[in-house]
Amino acid sequence: MLKQVKPHPKATWVNKISEVAQVAWDALAIPLKTPFLEWTWLHNLEISGSATAPNGWLPNHLTIWRDNTLIAAAAMYLKGHSQGEFVFDHQWADLAQRIGVEYYPKLLGMTPFTPAEGYRFLIAPNEDEDEITALMVHEIDSFCKKHRIATCNFLYVDPEWKPTIEKHGFTGWLHHSYIWQNLGFNNFDDYLGLFNSNQRRNIKRERKAVEKVGLRLQTVTGDEIPQTLLPLMYDFYVDTCDKFGWWGSKYLTKQFFELLHTNYRDRVLLVPAYSEQDNSQPVGMSFCLYKSDRLYGRYWGSFQEIDCLHFDACYYSPIEWGINNGIQLFDPGAGGRHKKRRGFPAMPNYSLHRFYNARLQQILLPYISEVNVLEQREIDAINAELPFKEGNQESST
Repeated sequence: MLKQVKPHPKATWVNKISEVAQVAWDALAIPLKTPFLEWTWLHNLEISGSATAPNGWLPNHLTIWRDNTLIAAAAMYLKGHSQGEFVFDHQWADLAQRIGVEYYPKLLGMTPFTPAEGYRFLIAPNEDEDEITALMVHEIDSFCKKHRIATCNFLYVDPEWKPTIEKHGFTGWLHHSYIWQNLGFNNFDDYLGLFNSNQRRNIKRERKAVEKVGLRLQTVTGDEIPQTLLPLMYDFYVDTCDKFGWWGSKYLTKQFFELLHTNYRDRVLLVPAYSEQDNSQPVGMSFCLYKSDRLYGRYWGSFQEIDCLHFDACYYSPIEWGINNGIQLFDPGAGGRHKKRRGFPAMPNYSLHRFYNARLQQILLPYISEVNVLEQREIDAINAELPFKEGNQESST
């Protein structure tokens, strides 16, 4: 019997994820560990006016088809700036300007505004991953050369995918995130048992400080979430962005938060804080997403300055919920060395880069190698200072 020959795959670039059927895209995305590459999340970003060309995020998704079947895809964007990425290549852009190279637009693979590890190409399991990856890289190379784009960048990549894409000539730039790991905890007291006595007392004091001012924190998910809470989360988000300037720049619209209740609340965990005097509206709230055994902290806010509320709403209550619900890894979001004192060791993550301009390549490849050495030293130094009991330091590596 003759072996049936598969139709040759065909590449198509699309500027709206709505041009791809949700069922086709999610057949590739749902099996992944990350929730941030699922069709609904990406579609909400686009239709809400959050990730759009006027904001410097032009969707430019690569799709691969066999006849009418989607076999691979990559969520990608043409960027007119470097905001909202949390991988800070502004010095590269300054360098490019000095040597007369057009740095923008650049081609970017990531979920917009989401510094959470897990980006990768979406490839059907019955396909040859190396073959399809080679095809996708070829299409990206052709696109960038045709349009004279200087760089292609994949941010916060899935560590299991990193070696695959590095084989195709992308260079890894080392960064770090603060990640909590469930070391077999049965309850919150088990988590507290990690710490030395001083920090254990400090965490207990921080939680009691919230109780003393008459606040009660809840954790609500899915259909438990009242329709009013996600629009209110937008108000908290805006307030936090306004307080912290460029670091908390406002990228998401109110419509984005409203859409989450309609079509994505099964992935949402909210931690609202209510006062004893008013149970109708929280004084502060944190917003997380979860999928399988992964939890991701995204945004938080409070209209009042309340001692230690941030720590409880963003770290302790999500950890307690996570222990009770089988969470193994909790990424609380970008920034903040204060996270290490709450049991979040520094963990490596990578962005991957290709330079199509020869002068940028000549200058930046050696630079990245040097920076990676320094970054690893930084990770080691952070983790050497974790406030764990003697014998628990190995849990950070």
